[in-house]
Amino acid sequence: MLVPRGAVTAGKNLDGFVALIQSLVKANGLAHAQIHVNKGLVVLPGYFRPTKQWDLLVLNGKRLVAALEFKSQVGSFGNNYNNRTEEAIGTAHCLWTAYRDGALGAEPQPFLGWLMVVEDTDASRAPVRNDQPHFPVFPEFEGASYLKRYDLLCQKLVKEKLYSAAALLATPSNASSTGEYRSLSELSGLDNFVTSFAGHVAVEAARLPGAVR
Repeated sequence: MLVPRGAVTAGKNLDGFVALIQSLVKANGLAHAQIHVNKGLVVLPGYFRPTKQWDLLVLNGKRLVAALEFKSQVGSFGNNYNNRTEEAIGTAHCLWTAYRDGALGAEPQPFLGWLMVVEDTDASRAPVRNDQPHFPVFPEFEGASYLKRYDLLCQKLVKEKLYSAAALLATPSNASSTGEYRSLSELSGLDNFVTSFAGHVAVEAARLPGAVR
């Protein structure tokens, strides 16, 4: 699969992914959909807080088709990993609870996507020790690097149905010139993210008047 170079560059991920999302939306039958990335147009209501700004929204008229978050991290893996984890969980839980209570109208569930670009370096690949003074951590976290932790996070976000798809891209420091990236697992891979998103868009397109069923 061809991925825009900017899509795998930490700190410049939004432009590349916007282009990728636009092409997927058009190719799967929603060429007329509105794709918003401007700050004032990516706001959705929340349940535990009034509003939340997402990175990208796809709307079909008044219906929310998709809400996407694109994040990146270069260095400072410890605290940033914890912050990203808490943010990802809280953002999804807040929106789904608001959706449950009718904040998005009586409409089908939107696609929620979370994509993380992390620098692929010795520090992100090295095993990390866990403090366990009272109770042991789950086995999968024993000695897991920060890249592995992000991989597990993506998998668990989807398994717990907080996100429709979550992806992790590990990129070397020269990714801005090479476009290089790698995935750590099938479930957290970009292919799975793209396929899931494209399928959701196709289902939305099939709801249009006159669509072939």
